[in-house]
Amino acid sequence: MTAFTLARRSNELVFRPARLASRRFLTADYVRVRLEGEALIGFDSPGADDHIRVFFPSAGTDGAALSVDELRAAPSREYTPLAWDASAGTLDLEFLVHGDEGIAGRWAADAAIGASVGVGGPRGSLVIEGEPEGWRLAGDETALPAMRRLAGRMPRDARGLVVIEANGAAADYGLEAPEGVRVEWLARGAGSPSAALIARLDALTADDRPEGDVFAFVAAEQAVVKPCRALLERWGLGAERAIVKGYWRRGDAEYHAPH
Repeated sequence: MTAFTLARRSNELVFRPARLASRRFLTADYVRVRLEGEALIGFDSPGADDHIRVFFPSAGTDGAALSVDELRAAPSREYTPLAWDASAGTLDLEFLVHGDEGIAGRWAADAAIGASVGVGGPRGSLVIEGEPEGWRLAGDETALPAMRRLAGRMPRDARGLVVIEANGAAADYGLEAPEGVRVEWLARGAGSPSAALIARLDALTADDRPEGDVFAFVAAEQAVVKPCRALLERWGLGAERAIVKGYWRRGDAEYHAPH
């Protein structure tokens, strides 16, 4: 008998105009923003790995009242909701800022408070039903919102391991997990994105498999997918026990993770 299942749910697809309410830099290149607006009242995101599409108008429209059609015509990228207040109409998101590159990161870092933004989705959710007997999470900064949400729904007696590759120091990001869940931080250094994370996954053997019905979540640059699937095979974990995704692909700004 399994301890948990991953169940797919369909959500009503809603487009919600909003505005930038505040921002806070956790590190020099990682920023948390809060969106607000009446259209965000009733927003929900049942799955920790949900994707919403965020629409970013150009800087020249800061503070302007834009129509839904104008917002929907703006460049967009996919992100995982971090936290929200469905009654107050607020939504928190986190962004990795890639220097001068990236529409979304630059907007999160530089847009004027009050700037217009659009939010669509999530269209569907993958929800954990039941309670895994062990947890294994791994990813880079782009996966931090999903890993925060997963860690936040773990029971107090949860057992597991969270491995994160990042540029900043562990204390900067403030990820919290139950006492029985070990959190490892890997410095990215000068290597390729996900290189440190891949090396850590490759070093895990069949003997490192935790006992019980284990849930695994791995998301980072696309190169992480193949070694992660090899690890799951060593551990005898099928696709129905795991979420494995390339959240982004080096050199491909338009890439988005499969839902």
